[in-house]
Amino acid sequence: MKIATDATHCDDLMKALEGFREYASPVLRRWGSGLADRLAAGARLLVAGNGGSAAQAQHLSAELVGRYRDDRPPFSALALHADTSSTTAIANDYGVQEIFARQVAAHGRAGDVLMLLSTSGASANLLVAAKEAHRLGMTVWVLTGPAPNPLEGTADAALCVEAASAATVQELHLVAVHMLCESFDRTVERCAAVERRRTHDRWTAAPRKDGV
Repeated sequence: MKIATDATHCDDLMKALEGFREYASPVLRRWGSGLADRLAAGARLLVAGNGGSAAQAQHLSAELVGRYRDDRPPFSALALHADTSSTTAIANDYGVQEIFARQVAAHGRAGDVLMLLSTSGASANLLVAAKEAHRLGMTVWVLTGPAPNPLEGTADAALCVEAASAATVQELHLVAVHMLCESFDRTVERCAAVERRRTHDRWTAAPRKDGV
């Protein structure tokens, strides 16, 4: 039996990270680019998780409402667990399984994105939220642990992290959040640059008042 040491956790993370970039990068590029297009057009991101995954969800919303690297406009993103009054009231009145689904029903609209984070991919309250999001015409993306899992089966797109422990899955979920934000910001800047060129072209093509 392998005896865990102080370095075992780092070894497990390095092993899981070896293949992560290859299978995660294409997914996260698509998600970041697609999310930037949607949010720029007025859509909203709703994001949720339990425990450590709740912290990762709130990290993502903070990066979008605030900024990731460089200054840019804020975008609409809500971490559903962060409203403690709503979550505790819903849990008390309707049950814990409804804490996210009821907020999805309140805040979500067709064309919005619901992103769910779960190391197990089996959290009942996230599965109910995904079902409600689909009823509303939202898109559902999930970050989970190893496939197959129930949450993956409900999603429009899934990134399932292959790692031996929940702790390592959560750490790679944070890497995924940052990679998504990198793609998001690149798309925002690319679109802004295109708009700047169009504005410049319109200005230079407009006739001057003196007729010259």
